[in-house]
Amino acid sequence: MRLVATDLDGTIVRADQTISARTVAAFEACAERGVGVVVVTGRPARWLSPVVEALGPHGHALCANGAVVYDLATRRVVDTQTIARADVRTVIDKTRTAIGDVDVAIETLAGFRREPGYVTRWDALSDQEVGTIDELLADDPGVLKVLVRQEGGSGDAMLRAARPVLAGLASPTHSNVNDCLLEISALGVSKAATLATLVASRGWTAADVVAFGDMPNDVEMLRWAGRGYAMAGGHPEALSAADDVAPPCEEDGVAQVVEALLRDRTAAGRSQCS
Repeated sequence: MRLVATDLDGTIVRADQTISARTVAAFEACAERGVGVVVVTGRPARWLSPVVEALGPHGHALCANGAVVYDLATRRVVDTQTIARADVRTVIDKTRTAIGDVDVAIETLAGFRREPGYVTRWDALSDQEVGTIDELLADDPGVLKVLVRQEGGSGDAMLRAARPVLAGLASPTHSNVNDCLLEISALGVSKAATLATLVASRGWTAADVVAFGDMPNDVEMLRWAGRGYAMAGGHPEALSAADDVAPPCEEDGVAQVVEALLRDRTAAGRSQCS
């Protein structure tokens, strides 16, 4: 184990939006033993301040389901993967045809933008731009994610409808089974793909990575990592993709697994020296 890659919400961020002292201590122990920790999240970079305050400004975070690489120390975006403007329009049209009455927002390099009917759940940005899709795309802002909301809908049902119509065009997923939100990235963009690039840049392979997650947007990462842990109570797709199951987030499941892996690593080192 050279790297721990972890999702945030429902994985190490609890329902009260905090990260436990035990989890922080487990990641500090990783650093002391030369094991890296990378946050891999669907969140936009602007939502990372509480995470940096809890875990410290070390290393990188992979945000927007892999569309953004963010340097936690400098708080700067260092790499992005956007959806071509023409493809954004096609993605929205195809998704509307498949799902029905939906409202759309876009995460862009220039900030969060939305249609008038799109209801935000977490972001109360005073400077968010509101308009028609054509108006929101007029300056080609660099779209990181298309967000499709269907009030009263189901994220799972929306994802089932979107996958066939977006095949070969874009990568749909969702990160909250209790929300009616679909998240769509450029074709081939995922947590796994961006993590694989980061890992390769360090001269490592998937075998060096232990990953944790709980939702469909974690599935590729859990399959790719040398050891993938889904959180107990997580989405069925995540549980099916993982090699093992970690205790629930509210019971510091990631910390429990990391502590055990570090103990095993230390014991193996002692055995080789004996």
